[in-house]
Amino acid sequence: MNFQHLLIVVFLFTLSCCTKIPSNKLSQFELKEIGYQVHNDSLVIQLKNPLNCPLRIYSSSANDTIQKVLNQNFPVVIMAKSDTVLSYWTDKPKDDIPIQFSAKFGDPNTPIRKKTINFPFRTGNSYQIIQGYNGRFSHTSTYSKYALDFNLSKGDTICAVADGFVVGVIQGYDKGGKSKKWRDYSNFITLFHPEMNLYTQYVHLTHNGSLVTVGDFVRADQAIGLSGKTGQTDIEHLHFNVLKPNSTGMESVPIEFEQGYKGADLKKGDWIKK
Repeated sequence: MNFQHLLIVVFLFTLSCCTKIPSNKLSQFELKEIGYQVHNDSLVIQLKNPLNCPLRIYSSSANDTIQKVLNQNFPVVIMAKSDTVLSYWTDKPKDDIPIQFSAKFGDPNTPIRKKTINFPFRTGNSYQIIQGYNGRFSHTSTYSKYALDFNLSKGDTICAVADGFVVGVIQGYDKGGKSKKWRDYSNFITLFHPEMNLYTQYVHLTHNGSLVTVGDFVRADQAIGLSGKTGQTDIEHLHFNVLKPNSTGMESVPIEFEQGYKGADLKKGDWIKK
């Protein structure tokens, strides 16, 4: 290697090391019109679910007295596109009741109904499996153990695997890396499939690579996004995951495909044609 080539290698290495994590985390949906008021001795909380899927609403407060009340009554499951008002006794003025709200998808008490699904790319295309179930690189947690990675290139079309609603979209990131520090900075789409009570996620989309918005209804095989290399990855690909709600959040579930494949049988190196 000559000196000029060495400088190029050093420059590229330095550039990769200096790539900074985004300063802001993006949310895949917004919790709008959720708030609270104090009327005389009552704490009144207004909850509204803007999505076409159930939501579990969680709450927390820095005030110990209020937190005890919240612990007894939350999380609250709000069904799709619905709202509710909750009222609790309190002797604290509003200024002394800072409350934060967060949400997780789904109602874990509703049973799932598995059906075969399509592959998440266009009919007629072939792609290779680069990581299967329980893959060592990143399919090691309850959340991801039954995910599949397909070697889609940047800009390749991603398709919905079944009819459903778009309940989450992130598309504002433009970088990624192999380190775990990039795990929370992927672009992705989340769909809810009411017939199955399951969710599907399509991860590592390119910057501004979503072709849908939260609230859209999509059909099986409809184009929904463009593949990329954002988040925790050093190669272009599509990370595909099927999820069900559980007591703590969501967990990955195995699935079968309409083309006759079982997800459990797909191994690294296999070629799949749809």
